[in-house]
Amino acid sequence: MKILIVNHFPLEGSGSGVYTHNLAKELSDMGHEVRVIFPEHTNVEYEGFISRTILFNNGYNEEYDLDFNFPCFTSHPRSNNTFYKLSEFQINQYIKAFEKIVFEEIEQFEPDIIHAQHLWITPYIASKTDIPYVVTAHGTDLKGFVKDSRYHTYALEGAKKASKIITISKQVDREVSELYEVDDDKKQMVMNGYDEDLFLPLDIDRNLILKEFGIDIDYKKIVSFAGKLTHFKGVDVLLKAAKIYERDSDEEVATIIAGNGELYEELNLLKDQLELNNIYFLGHINQKQLVKLFNIADVSTVPSRTEPFGLVAIEALACGTPVVGTNQGGLPDFITSDVGRLVGVGDDMELAYAIIDELIRSDKEERSKGCYKYAKENFSWKHSIVEVEDIYKKVLGI
Repeated sequence: MKILIVNHFPLEGSGSGVYTHNLAKELSDMGHEVRVIFPEHTNVEYEGFISRTILFNNGYNEEYDLDFNFPCFTSHPRSNNTFYKLSEFQINQYIKAFEKIVFEEIEQFEPDIIHAQHLWITPYIASKTDIPYVVTAHGTDLKGFVKDSRYHTYALEGAKKASKIITISKQVDREVSELYEVDDDKKQMVMNGYDEDLFLPLDIDRNLILKEFGIDIDYKKIVSFAGKLTHFKGVDVLLKAAKIYERDSDEEVATIIAGNGELYEELNLLKDQLELNNIYFLGHINQKQLVKLFNIADVSTVPSRTEPFGLVAIEALACGTPVVGTNQGGLPDFITSDVGRLVGVGDDMELAYAIIDELIRSDKEERSKGCYKYAKENFSWKHSIVEVEDIYKKVLGI
């Protein structure tokens, strides 16, 4: 098959970006021809598939197609612009830029099917072609739908004409029906997969990795977080929990936070106000660094107020690291007592003591092996991609 994938975001720095990269990579490995359209600041290439970039202005690049940074639903490590800040003129520019590249690729590449990411602008553009298309709803698009009615016409049209809508969790599946009035037979839930060739347990020296991250203290206990520094991710709740577990743990515990976003300064100020001594903000790190972080952590956290799925939780489990997350969104779909624990949203005390329970477990080695096995058997892209390919085949009648 020839598959054209279109996303609103770069292929790193966001859940849907990583999803798209993994999707394209696995489809290519299966022998399909794949091209991916996405926004960027420079032209980039990836192994296994052809990239088509739409260049946005980040204030530093001299060449660009659109004179503003790529918009997000919340934030991105390389853009704090949002869809809600765009003027009507900029929205039209955005649509025209994507439309131009999509139609160029249809003419040159002649795809059999289009896979649009997010129930937003990309499926609307796909609906204007004569190519069958499927859409993956990632969850943040649904929040955008609720927040800004200017996009309703595009999102509803894209959903209406889609051959199939893939949902990534039970919550997203429910909300797609409620917001877009999509019939059940038009949806199919396929949980996110992870790259099992990248995220796996490693035999590495914890102290050396800490030094790589600029941390000179040899901590024996480490708590990790990876994600955007935005309100719905609940990093403020984690910092308040850290005040408790730093006080009540027998050993010094480092909390290492990977990610960036609009709350970076505010969260650093909160750290100082709470007089926390062992909090480290790494900023944005790449996927290989993230693997190292998960491997040296005793527990990873997802303290989100809302979380459509939580791919970082799966990636942490794949590295053998148990996860403490909130009992919300997609997390209850896969976090069980065998691999972690669920806590109430916004409850810093419950979060703190769930983390402490993981830090002091006597069966940590056995639990780590169980986390890795659970992730590999249930959430590897090598499993998920079979379901996605089957959807394509049914849409195309082959």
